[in-house]
Amino acid sequence: MNQYPRSAYDKVEGIVYFARMLDKIRLKAAEKLPADYHKNLGIGFDGRCCRFLGVTYAAVQQRIQQGSSDAEVLQWCFDHGRKPNDEEVLIWNAFMTKRGWRDDNTQELNRYKAESGFSDRSEIQTLFDYYEFDEGRTK
Repeated sequence: MNQYPRSAYDKVEGIVYFARMLDKIRLKAAEKLPADYHKNLGIGFDGRCCRFLGVTYAAVQQRIQQGSSDAEVLQWCFDHGRKPNDEEVLIWNAFMTKRGWRDDNTQELNRYKAESGFSDRSEIQTLFDYYEFDEGRTK
């Protein structure tokens, strides 16, 4: 049975999206991640998150396959990539939580909303909001 990853809003050590990326890796390995998520694994927001931390997606996958916890994977990223300071995390979180709102992802968000029957849902303003609605966390 397919399962959705955690909310993109969930944080690990104050960083949004990271937990979701790790969940997608784990769910894919367990063959529980919905097929329509597969095409974006390691790219899009996953790629942005890895670049922010200075690591490769393949290396993160390997850490997950070794059974590491979220905190352990993040610490590994800090040790082998980079550890952003508090201001960089603040900027990252603000940037990521607003993607799709009046930016170069707006058209993509509007397409997703239309495909999912949410075109009339004006409260869906960002891609993170869209995930919440599409995955049933918000009605």
